[in-house]
Amino acid sequence: MELKTTDLIGHEIKAINQVIQRKIFSSVANAGIDKITVMHGWIMEYLYKNRKRDVYQKDIESEFAISRSTVTNIVKLMEKKGYIKRASVESDARLKKIILTDKGIETYKLIRQTIIDDENRFNSLLTDEERNTFFDLIRKLRSGIENS
Repeated sequence: MELKTTDLIGHEIKAINQVIQRKIFSSVANAGIDKITVMHGWIMEYLYKNRKRDVYQKDIESEFAISRSTVTNIVKLMEKKGYIKRASVESDARLKKIILTDKGIETYKLIRQTIIDDENRFNSLLTDEERNTFFDLIRKLRSGIENS
């Protein structure tokens, strides 16, 4: 039996991921936020949730499993855009902690609210039963694929 492209699970998951990402990027742009990458948003969220402790580049490398050079480039760009600043640490002048600026905090909050609004719209497309079935099936697929 030959499967049509639209009958392939991987194809449909990739397609819906693209549609959702485009919608979120569009919503963020409509909210007046300049184009940022998904990784910048994740890092802003990480910094926001960990704002009561010192966060260093190595923490970001570890949290997101990305290389030192990649984090260096991301941090430089985020600093240039005014989302973060690097500050010296009194105990070791070589260390620089990474801190969200006021602009970074406001941007994070706006992005977060935009994503929540989009998620609410996505959720409204399904009944409670359909949503529960969807999550049961997608988690079953994920677990089966990860464990095979």
